[in-house]
Amino acid sequence: MKVRIVLSILALTVMLTLAGCGGNSGNSTPANTPQSAESGKKAPETSVVRWNYGTSGNVMVTIAEKKGYFKDEGLTLEMVPATANADAMALLATGKADVASNSGTSNPLQQIASGVDLTIFGGHMVDGSMPVVARKGTKWNGVQDLIGKKFACNPAYFAFTGAVMDLGYKDPLTAVEWVTYTNYNDALAAVVRGEVDYALMGTGQNYAVKNMKDIDIVTWQGDVMKNYSCCRLVAPTSFVKNNPNTVKGIMKALIRAQRYYEANKNEAVALQAENIKTSKEYVAAYMLNDNYVVSADPLKNAVIRAWGILDKTGFLNKKAKDINIVDHINTDLYKTALDEVTAQYGSEDPEFYKRLQAFYQENNS
Repeated sequence: MKVRIVLSILALTVMLTLAGCGGNSGNSTPANTPQSAESGKKAPETSVVRWNYGTSGNVMVTIAEKKGYFKDEGLTLEMVPATANADAMALLATGKADVASNSGTSNPLQQIASGVDLTIFGGHMVDGSMPVVARKGTKWNGVQDLIGKKFACNPAYFAFTGAVMDLGYKDPLTAVEWVTYTNYNDALAAVVRGEVDYALMGTGQNYAVKNMKDIDIVTWQGDVMKNYSCCRLVAPTSFVKNNPNTVKGIMKALIRAQRYYEANKNEAVALQAENIKTSKEYVAAYMLNDNYVVSADPLKNAVIRAWGILDKTGFLNKKAKDINIVDHINTDLYKTALDEVTAQYGSEDPEFYKRLQAFYQENNS
């Protein structure tokens, strides 16, 4: 049964993949780029960016729009909806969206492994406030408690398979009985019925879970693997290559938004609730805890780690053997944006920008 589950997941990934192969890293800059009226400042090559994010939204994007940070960079966002992570990847592959920010890390990496030419150039959530739940009273001693148990979690979620391998298990797919469901609500119901021992929940399930008397949160995905790289900013490599000023402007706006978020979390909750048309209580349930961490940083090291785990557990196409994932990670534009925004706005919050520079060195060197 476990083998059939793994094979079906792989088949679904292949089915949703649309080919578009190439090997450019997106780090090159065109020789001729437009200049803005402001002396020495390069204008964005593309001023309207077609953007996809999920139902839980993207608080940095919300703040950057509300506070005019995108406007300061000459940018306007056009939101392109999708109903699932795979749909978001299809939007990129078919040219219907320029950027996706809420599609995780494994989804873009599996697309790249299948030959779709994408580049990761930034980030959204480092830790996505994703709880692991069990029936009330269940004790949690660590990842070892998953061994031999039924866990409602897609094994392509590399933080857990990676953590099991760190315990010394060469084959995490057999060490744990992975059970997959169509959605998180079905997985939650399976825990309540006692069909599975544990279940991973999404960001948007925090409110429901915290209001259930028969369920406990036993741990968080971010506690299982630190800085696991929840959601990356990803775009077709051609977009990153041909629009370096646009991408840099995106990163500058998001960095400023990250600073504002960290200094004004309660206001950010209200802004996000208004943006995704839900209650402040719903947003606060996932946003106002230590396991919700946002950062525009690309997290190159975490992406490389994720690629390695997915490869070892068989969730990458065989083409992955011929792909250097580093060629699909652009850290240069983020670093340039960070340096520029530090020079322009660093006096507003010197400690914040100092911390971001240190975080970049730790996670991308």
